[in-house]
Amino acid sequence: MDSIVKAVSDTGQLATPDLPEVVPDLSNPEEAPGVQAFFDSLTYLLPEEIRQVREAYRFSEQAHRGQRRLSGEPYITHPLAVASALAEWQMDVEGIVAALLHDVMEDTAVGKMEITERFGKPVADLVDGLSKLDKLEFQSHEEAQAENFRKMLMAMARDLRVVLIKLADRHHNLQTMSAVRPDKRRRIARETLEIYAPIANRLGLNKLFRELQDLSFELIYPMRARVLARALKSARGNRRELLSRILEGLESKLSRDGIAAQVVGREKSLYSIYRKMLDKHLSFSQVLDIYGFRVLVKDVPTAYLTLGSLHGFYKPVPGKFKDYIAIPKQNGYQSLHTTLIGPHGTPFELQIRTESMDNLAQEGIASHWLYKDSEAFSADLQQKTTSWFHSLLDLQSSAGDTSEFFEHVKVDLFPHEIYVFTPKGRIIALPRGATPIDLAYAVHTDIGNHCVAAKVNFSLMPLNTELTNGDRVEIVTAADAHPEPNWLNDVKTGRARSKIRHFLKTSHHDESTALGEKMLDQELRALGVAASEVPVSSWKNVLRDSGNKLIKEVYTDIGLGFRLAGVVARRLLAREETTPPVAEKLPASLVIRGTEGMAVQFAPCCQPIPGDPIIGSIWKGKGLVIHTNDCLVIHKARAAKPSKWIAVEWEPEPGKLFSVRLRMMVHNTVGALGRIATEISLSGTNIQHVNMEDKQPGLYTTLHVTVQVASRTTLARLMRRLRRIPEVVRIAREQGLSA
Repeated sequence: MDSIVKAVSDTGQLATPDLPEVVPDLSNPEEAPGVQAFFDSLTYLLPEEIRQVREAYRFSEQAHRGQRRLSGEPYITHPLAVASALAEWQMDVEGIVAALLHDVMEDTAVGKMEITERFGKPVADLVDGLSKLDKLEFQSHEEAQAENFRKMLMAMARDLRVVLIKLADRHHNLQTMSAVRPDKRRRIARETLEIYAPIANRLGLNKLFRELQDLSFELIYPMRARVLARALKSARGNRRELLSRILEGLESKLSRDGIAAQVVGREKSLYSIYRKMLDKHLSFSQVLDIYGFRVLVKDVPTAYLTLGSLHGFYKPVPGKFKDYIAIPKQNGYQSLHTTLIGPHGTPFELQIRTESMDNLAQEGIASHWLYKDSEAFSADLQQKTTSWFHSLLDLQSSAGDTSEFFEHVKVDLFPHEIYVFTPKGRIIALPRGATPIDLAYAVHTDIGNHCVAAKVNFSLMPLNTELTNGDRVEIVTAADAHPEPNWLNDVKTGRARSKIRHFLKTSHHDESTALGEKMLDQELRALGVAASEVPVSSWKNVLRDSGNKLIKEVYTDIGLGFRLAGVVARRLLAREETTPPVAEKLPASLVIRGTEGMAVQFAPCCQPIPGDPIIGSIWKGKGLVIHTNDCLVIHKARAAKPSKWIAVEWEPEPGKLFSVRLRMMVHNTVGALGRIATEISLSGTNIQHVNMEDKQPGLYTTLHVTVQVASRTTLARLMRRLRRIPEVVRIAREQGLSA
């Protein structure tokens, strides 16, 4: 885009001056404010690399010359600030150069070829990836937003330096939002809380994560942030003596036990305090653990010795201990967490970790460049992070559209909170509230698609059981099992939701294709022609008129109700639709087995089962819906549009169970319900639901029981058995209720 005519940029805050202005000469880096400090921070680079950075700075300054931010500052101050942030992480020379140039392709006339010639292909690829990251707009233009987010993930998956430059870019933008319109400030801040802060957290950039959260909080709720900051400052003064006592007590205890450690106090961030108040409905005075302490030790054995020592000094709060050293978080974070009761009953959080763990906890993936002594671990973290980005991109293969993909990804952006074990001891991280279905899909798609139950801590449990931290979970599968639509209400991960939707859509499509072919074949037979006798030229004419490319697509449209089988059959035979030949037969009944799947649905109003006289109707997007012939709900619809209804009959031995509602009037005596349930069970029938009317308790009560039967004959046998129970006064099948 042409930045000279662009009024406002969401990310770069670029503004075009209305009047001519004097622009300072920044061609010499040492003459510009802040530039010398930036170059002084690059001592970790080689001299020739620093010369490259100087050249990149001059190139960027000249490209952006004449452009100003909304605050009035020369635009070059923004890429300079981003590059300075990367220098703090000791990013390599290519990353620093790309940071200085990250806006030139988007906001100036500079092209990728010119950057390649001047600074090399790796730098040009980084800048190109960043330049394609268009503005994300939340709660509007959702399709564009989702597509832009997909592009962003692709760039990050190719090179992790892209995400670090992008996060530093967003961090500086949030710090300089004073000149941006309030509504735009809030939108960008919300976007940061929903996208960029979770990404920073997932990459282990905890310091940046907290700063992004606090800056966004101050932009969205400036008044609340100011009030909370004042309260925190006041509490800090009031509790200074208490905190000093705790700090001195911790240091004294460790010294007496001969443990060399550094103890530092820390304050929770404004946003984390605000979220705790909001989530737990607390006032500020009720949030007691706004302060915490961190103990840094030399190695892992000392960390556990320190834990034992301090647990013997201050009493720990039960259930508040977490061992992230033995089981690190997905972003590589390691530490021991515990909550202790200090003087006057004041709880405080304590973290115990080694110095290298502390480095990684603060800088996460950036520690790969910053701390060379932990390169082996950082390289492993890089690999995990790249795999994570690729796993997010994999979601698009099963998402129906870009907005659905974006929905799936947003779920997986938030930090994992529980860890469960497979029977082989593998640890899998899942979000809080996850179920065995989430775990099954996390292990493998096929396991998820065929799971039927789970053994949680050796006990057989349903698939919608909510898992807790430390559960041992074994997934039970069956070859003929498949995902159900109601699973979407039980899962928490984007991967599971995406895979379930993909299976349901694919199954629905395949089943609709088979149903459409059967319906068209039936119509052709009624017209005296077999499907195999239809010439290829006739199909070509139908495909040309319909806009379909394949015959299968025509079958699918018929099965989904978007085309009428009779109309397609007449077009194939080139017959007029308005004058049916006299010799034509009426179509035979469509034969169904009851196991067709989602392409054939059984109406909930009358719940047809094999043996019932049935009729079907094609609904657009739903397929064939089956009702009983005497269903009261469809009486008027059949009379109004008789041509829409299809004669349907059952094929013998359908091999499926069908739900049926029974209404029973029974004597209100002790044990009546138990005897009825026992009789149903002895008949080999499954009870789905039981409901008892208690509006008028007295001599009799009414039971509504939903059971699963294979056919009308099976139902008749069950009802005869139930009638023989002395307590059962009357029994009948419930039909014709509102759908």
